[in-house]
Amino acid sequence: MALNLSQKKEVVAELAEVAAKAHSLVAVEYAGTTVEQMTAMRKKARETGVYLRVVKNTLASRAVAGTGFEVVKDALVGPLLYAFSTEDPGAAGRLIKEFAKGNDKLKAKIVSVEGKLLPAGHVDVLASLPTREQALAMLARVLAEPAAMFARAVKAVADQQGGGEVAAEIPAEAEPA
Repeated sequence: MALNLSQKKEVVAELAEVAAKAHSLVAVEYAGTTVEQMTAMRKKARETGVYLRVVKNTLASRAVAGTGFEVVKDALVGPLLYAFSTEDPGAAGRLIKEFAKGNDKLKAKIVSVEGKLLPAGHVDVLASLPTREQALAMLARVLAEPAAMFARAVKAVADQQGGGEVAAEIPAEAEPA
């Protein structure tokens, strides 16, 4: 379906807004993908915070101008499906990797993160990034480890000094009545 000028401007503005806020971009060749596969991918994209859109490359090129994804402008060739990670940097990579397993026609062509154009094979690296919840859990473990190490050290010293249990002696006059 051909778009008129005002529709094209709307598409560019919408895509530019998404690109300005997105963490990463994966563009894939999708020729040969069935309607059912695209519908399932769009549904999963909505659930995982991925903006998924098929747009003419000239419009996409205009939309990414002035954003961190401007580095991809020269690589926009052929029919492409654009997946922008809006919430989690690795979400677009995980989405594409998941759906490429069941569809050999779906091939990553462009991967871009933080203003860098990466080889298409880096979609696996992007997909392996932890989710926000996983990153927070890892941070909590890292922050908790010094306290656990201290507790183990105190226990080891107590064990070494004889008895395993650290008993504090409370003078009789200090005990509550």
